[in-house]
Amino acid sequence: MSDVMKKYIEDAESALLHTYNRYQIVLDKGEGVYLYDLDGKKYLDFVSGIAVFALGYHYKDYDDALKAQIDKVIHTSNYYYNVPAVEAAGKLKKVSGMDRVFFTNSGAEAIEGALKAARKYAYLKDGRTDHEIIAMNHSFHGRTFGALSVTGNPHYREPFEPMIGNIKFADLNDFDSVLACVNDKTCAIILETVQGEGGIFPATEEFLTKVRALCDEKDILLILDEIQCGMGRTGYMFAWQKYGIKPDIMTTAKALGCGVPVGAFLMTEKVGQNSLVAGDHGTTYGGNPLACAAINKVLDLFNEDNIIENVKEVAPYLEQRLDELKDKYDFIVDRRGAGLMQGLVFNRPVAEVIGRALEKGLILINAGSEIIRFVPSLIVSRKNIDDMIEILDSCLGSL
Repeated sequence: MSDVMKKYIEDAESALLHTYNRYQIVLDKGEGVYLYDLDGKKYLDFVSGIAVFALGYHYKDYDDALKAQIDKVIHTSNYYYNVPAVEAAGKLKKVSGMDRVFFTNSGAEAIEGALKAARKYAYLKDGRTDHEIIAMNHSFHGRTFGALSVTGNPHYREPFEPMIGNIKFADLNDFDSVLACVNDKTCAIILETVQGEGGIFPATEEFLTKVRALCDEKDILLILDEIQCGMGRTGYMFAWQKYGIKPDIMTTAKALGCGVPVGAFLMTEKVGQNSLVAGDHGTTYGGNPLACAAINKVLDLFNEDNIIENVKEVAPYLEQRLDELKDKYDFIVDRRGAGLMQGLVFNRPVAEVIGRALEKGLILINAGSEIIRFVPSLIVSRKNIDDMIEILDSCLGSL
């Protein structure tokens, strides 16, 4: 490591709040599915900013669109309309089939808005303020108080108790556990269509179908969190679209802006007409022209450059190559996931493997202490997958 990189790391440790145990590299630039550190070392990236850079790094048409918007205006506030926000909302409605859009700055903020909309919807029905929300164990929805309150991992919540009240937890893909939580106070059920941080667990079609029917029967709102698994990652624009059901509210972020911090929560017209009104919710930066210019170009490029078609073509190959590793090493006990959101489950902590891979020029990330998560850019190729497997295999072989 060069003295320059060491100095930046030292300066970071003396200036930044230590809430991340960062890897000891300073990344400088990206190109396609590769990142480069300050010393010029090249890394094959199978994290893509935690499922953010769907188009990879330095995608020219995307970069050009942002540069053009910067030359116009970056921010105005939500007291005024702006063209990129109107166009982005229209495109997002079209690809999702939802009816109303609220732009946020992050996924956690999208969750906050979704929870507020659900409680306001219930409040307008009966005037009560004791409504309950059912969330899933092992889920992850964000670090803000509302999002943390519905995150099904006590380890994340305990130091910050009390959370917002009236939250119950059921188990993903266990419909009876959901039924056991339902009562006349239940106003919403929130879940990730594919759990990410919790271990790469997809919801089953049977489970989602039953939950949707339950919500219809009792006028409970179904909130689907598509922040990580959405935007084409599973081979569908949103993972729930595979199952023939539709949420009442959904959240999206990460690859929605492909690097520009932006998120959104969307809802049906029924919820939109019977929940949040002027003064109930707001954000200074949400929906600003720069962020929405990013959304516009991302959605255009998904269509023009057949991004989801590439996912459908290469994802089975990634599954095949990961299964080969699982069969080769007895300490790998499972492979699960959907599309280009995959996990290898080990019978031991994976930190050592991820560290060795980084030394060899491969960027990976965990999902829990014993799972390696694979969330590459959606432009990834079979050759990139082969290169990743070769490096990872060399790391596993030396365990």
